[in-house]
Amino acid sequence: MRRMVMLGSLILMLLLVPFCAAQQSASEQSAARNREAGESSSRNTRIDLTPPSDDAKKHPFSKAAIADLEEQDQAENSDVQEVRPWNPMKALKDVEVGDFYFKRKNYRAARDRYVEALYYKDNDAMASLRLAQCQEKLGDKAEARKYYEQYLKILPEGDFAKEAQASLERLEKPTAGNRQQ
Repeated sequence: MRRMVMLGSLILMLLLVPFCAAQQSASEQSAARNREAGESSSRNTRIDLTPPSDDAKKHPFSKAAIADLEEQDQAENSDVQEVRPWNPMKALKDVEVGDFYFKRKNYRAARDRYVEALYYKDNDAMASLRLAQCQEKLGDKAEARKYYEQYLKILPEGDFAKEAQASLERLEKPTAGNRQQ
């Protein structure tokens, strides 16, 4: 009986040793992470941007020079008419989501995504073509014509050029409602 108790204790100890070692290792890793979290590497590389205390004395006209530069940068003095973000990856994702909506016949949602794609990457051929198709489905033939022409301007020999040309010809034909007027 005594041997069984000793054997049981020995087995229990053998089972607990790896568990205790793992707990100790986890607590050491946790302590190391806490030390790292308390110290940021960016603190070592921060740059002090405050002007020196005698800056105004040494450079008395700097505020006027900066004001002149800011005045030149105003929109009415600039030859840049519009600044738009350029993000082709976002545009690609917008086309992908637009295709999702288009397949489900939600043409308004698809149109909005294609418009957003053209915002992030103007002159995108696929976004222009898909937007034209949406506008046609929604009944806005003038906008559809505009975007089919835009696609053909970007890719006159593209994969969908014949389809776009056929759509333009179809849009040019007067419909039964237009003939009566």
